[in-house]
Amino acid sequence: MLRATGSFLRPRSSVPHPWCLPGRAARARADPGYPGGVASAPHENPYSAAGVDTAAGDLAVELMKSAVRRTHGPEVLGGVGGFAGLFDASALRDYAKPLLATSTDGVGTKVAIAQAIDKHDTIGEDLVGMVVDDIVVVGARPLFMTDYIACGKVVPTRIADIVAGIARGCSATGTALVGGETAEHPGLLGIDDYDVAGAATGVVEADRVLGADRVKSGDVVLALASSGLHSNGYSLVRHIITGAGIAYGAASDDLGGTWGEALLEPTRLYTSPLLRLLGDAAVGSGIHSLSHVTGGGIAANLARVLPQNTWVDVDRSTWSPLPVFRVLADIGGLELTSTEGTWNLGIGFLAVVAPETADAAIAALTAEGIATWQIGVVRDDARPEGEYEQGAKGVDGGAVRLVGSYADAGAPANGAK
Repeated sequence: MLRATGSFLRPRSSVPHPWCLPGRAARARADPGYPGGVASAPHENPYSAAGVDTAAGDLAVELMKSAVRRTHGPEVLGGVGGFAGLFDASALRDYAKPLLATSTDGVGTKVAIAQAIDKHDTIGEDLVGMVVDDIVVVGARPLFMTDYIACGKVVPTRIADIVAGIARGCSATGTALVGGETAEHPGLLGIDDYDVAGAATGVVEADRVLGADRVKSGDVVLALASSGLHSNGYSLVRHIITGAGIAYGAASDDLGGTWGEALLEPTRLYTSPLLRLLGDAAVGSGIHSLSHVTGGGIAANLARVLPQNTWVDVDRSTWSPLPVFRVLADIGGLELTSTEGTWNLGIGFLAVVAPETADAAIAALTAEGIATWQIGVVRDDARPEGEYEQGAKGVDGGAVRLVGSYADAGAPANGAK
């Protein structure tokens, strides 16, 4: 679906999405001298013989164009077909000092489960969650996104399903999908193998940037419920499932469907509800920092958005991890506490807010359909003895540990007391 590169001029073992190569298919049909033209039999096309199917790429683009276009507002210029996406940045003039925020990420080995059960329509939503939801952490509004899909063989309907998921996620977060690329890598990836990655850009007013510098002692830490595993820790998930001899197509009474379907539950998207919260005159100024709970778990990601010399004890008793975490831990013979640096355990986002703002923030996010509850308080006095997470991801921030025991499995999955 995506951005054409110099490969149009110099063939390589990838095929740019033809929507960025206007007229490529028509030229191939009309020009016998062009690789893949009508005068060349299929076996005479050296690129086809090498395993790259440009015609399949053309079809994939046709299948995805409408989904991509639905993410375009008046700011997107040129539509489908250019070598680069164009976005009208005139609106930035309304900012006193606009700062651009950018993020890039992938989905990780969760794609292996999508491939195993041949279900590809939600992986794109996961990609948007991993990329765009990192931008809102600093208070930025996403503007546009590009994506990259590498595959062993272009299967048009599969690529269209992936991109349709990306487009849905972009629409839900107010992000324009302006371009990218699909690359076919025969010999490097298997026929059914693929990986996805993306990058997004957003904007925030300089004096509205969220971060540790805004956080004060006495601030309340709120947890925002996850929808499940999101897109982290799937190497451990797959290790457990494989070791137990479980087929992804097998039914799980505990999870209410097949294993594959349960494990592909899409990543919850937090951007739009959080932006509405930040834009609320009565609440927004009380939001001091945000954290996206991805790789590293709750403690490590919270520590990144706290100032030095502060600490938080996260109270496990305030929630019960979702069944998927308990079931996987049981099968793998693991204590839930041993997975805290790998899985989100039911908390997908964290908000550090002024104490007088906490109740209103909880009410607003709950009204948006996101269970939200208090899990701790920021302190700057003498830290208790014990092992704390600090300095995560290269950030010398605050210190965090999880204390107590999780609420019983029979309690509400999130926000139990």
